Amino acid sequence: MVGDSTYKRGRSAEARAVAFLVDRGYAIVARNWRCRIGELDLVARDGDTLAFVEIRSRADASRGDALATVGAAKQRKLAQVAAAYLAHARPVARACRFDVVGLTGDDIVLIKDAFRVG
Repeated sequence: MVGDSTYKRGRSAEARAVAFLVDRGYAIVARNWRCRIGELDLVARDGDTLAFVEIRSRADASRGDALATVGAAKQRKLAQVAAAYLAHARPVARACRFDVVGLTGDDIVLIKDAFRVG
């Protein structure tokens, strides 16, 4: 079934992204945090900063880079969900930011502070 293979690829990409971030000093706070508005792939701490991490993956670059799939609409949605998370969890953090991890084939790219909303 196509849905199953897509789900498995997504979970595998998420696991690779988590390992990649942990290797770079991130501490994972939450995975797949959901509310009525949507979902955050990862919430992590990078030092004193709380990072809302969007994970995007593509099997290869034939249809473009995975990072290119985080457009303005997705950014607005992530900002709304992040605001809900902050209201719900009330974490202590000096700053917050949006990071994006793109997995295209075997390549992994991290963009810290990938976008700002507001």
